[in-house]
Amino acid sequence: MSPAAIAEPPPFARARAAVAYSGIARELVQNLKYRDRTDLAPWMARWMIRAGSELTGDANLVVPVPLHARRFFSRRFNQSAELARHVARLAGLRFEPAVIKRIRPTRQQVGLAANERAANMRGAFGVPGAAKPELAGQRVLLVDDVFTTGATVSAVTRVLKRAGAREVDVLTFAMALPGDFLPEDADTI
Repeated sequence: MSPAAIAEPPPFARARAAVAYSGIARELVQNLKYRDRTDLAPWMARWMIRAGSELTGDANLVVPVPLHARRFFSRRFNQSAELARHVARLAGLRFEPAVIKRIRPTRQQVGLAANERAANMRGAFGVPGAAKPELAGQRVLLVDDVFTTGATVSAVTRVLKRAGAREVDVLTFAMALPGDFLPEDADTI
């Protein structure tokens, strides 16, 4: 566990990523996310399954980080849901994309400092009342494309746990390493 995680423990139990967010991995994420390359999702999910086998082995259901309806409309798909759908299929788990919603639009996280990212995510997510029974006592595997500061997955985790999830683990395709998001990198994502 890192010194930062010891000082301020995250709300999720465990987090794993298949690759570091650099080089070809960064290109894969950007191609999936911004260039409609949904054909990459099954391949990326296989890498995620390898990296997070202990997480998938303990999970009851798979939930993607949701997009706000406006962003979904402009992008036409949710890259996290594409990854989560394939992870769930490969792991033989239930895929439950509707148990959490992004109820407030947020700024893009690119270029924001860690404290700004956390503030940007505050109040952005909610669990519909009808979805609470799906979460009660369950160990949730939360899937996203990139883990940067953890602000997004932490915000989603808190909401899932308040709605009754027993534990939440996080599985991402890539993880940004310290120094990956310097100001001169802000325009590259």
